[in-house]
Amino acid sequence: MPATTDTYAVSGMSCQHCVDAVTAEVGRIAGVEQVDVDLAAGLVRVTSAAPLDREAVRDAIDEAGYELADVGDRP
Repeated sequence: MPATTDTYAVSGMSCQHCVDAVTAEVGRIAGVEQVDVDLAAGLVRVTSAAPLDREAVRDAIDEAGYELADVGDRP
């Protein structure tokens, strides 16, 4: 099965610590293969073995101290 990539808008990120926290928490979700954070755009791109549960992503971002602003595929 090919990997799935989704992009999430996250509000409240402003520094490298934010990037590290979000990367660590989202990276703990089962099946996540890669997490890329675009700090300037406020986007988090997640590559996973299978589609992720939206609530799992929301919970991970909340745990990191930020807020999921939007969920969906983006180019």
